[in-house]
Amino acid sequence: MLRRIWLSVLPLLILGLATSPVSAQTTPPTPATAAAAAADVRDRVLVETTAGNIVIALDPSAPITAANFLRYVEEKRFDGTDFYRSMVLGPNLGLIQGGTQNAPDRVLPPIAHEPTSETRLSHTDGAISMARNEPGSATGDFFIIVGNVSTLDANRSAPGDPGFAVFGRVIDGMDVVRQILAAPKSPTEGEGFMVGQMLEPRIRIVSARRVEAVAVPQP
Repeated sequence: MLRRIWLSVLPLLILGLATSPVSAQTTPPTPATAAAAAADVRDRVLVETTAGNIVIALDPSAPITAANFLRYVEEKRFDGTDFYRSMVLGPNLGLIQGGTQNAPDRVLPPIAHEPTSETRLSHTDGAISMARNEPGSATGDFFIIVGNVSTLDANRSAPGDPGFAVFGRVIDGMDVVRQILAAPKSPTEGEGFMVGQMLEPRIRIVSARRVEAVAVPQP
């Protein structure tokens, strides 16, 4: 059975540091120093697909989820899997889903849920998040957001709603993500509301590899 995103949001379904005191003699920071202070270095993953490459920067605000994704990458568990689902919610709006599809020889034990109410991340354009059934069941399936689908954040649909766990962002290759979102789908494959969302043909994930870390500017 496909690992899926259980979307409990009905409207979404219808939308289709401590430092010592600085003395008066301290030299003001240079622009380069200020720029470095406004960025943090993050792990990057290059996902090679048959539709093109996608580069993801993992976010330390979700350490459990990011480490889980990186373990799948380092153990090559995503190699040969697929992007298999495209959920179009409107013009340039939706998500694509891929990963292990609960294959016994690929999945690792499920991880604890890190809600966006704690990480302060959000399901906005380029966000990557974990697919799951109930909270704490996520393993090796993930989805990438196109547009603003912040209704998937914690507490957006109702108080106490756990939402889904964002753990990074696409920093290169959103054109590929949008191409996959618009790719052909089977009119009959899928279960329940996912009928019509399954890609046909699927987009193969050829490999997923950790690449040189990058300094990501902060807003």
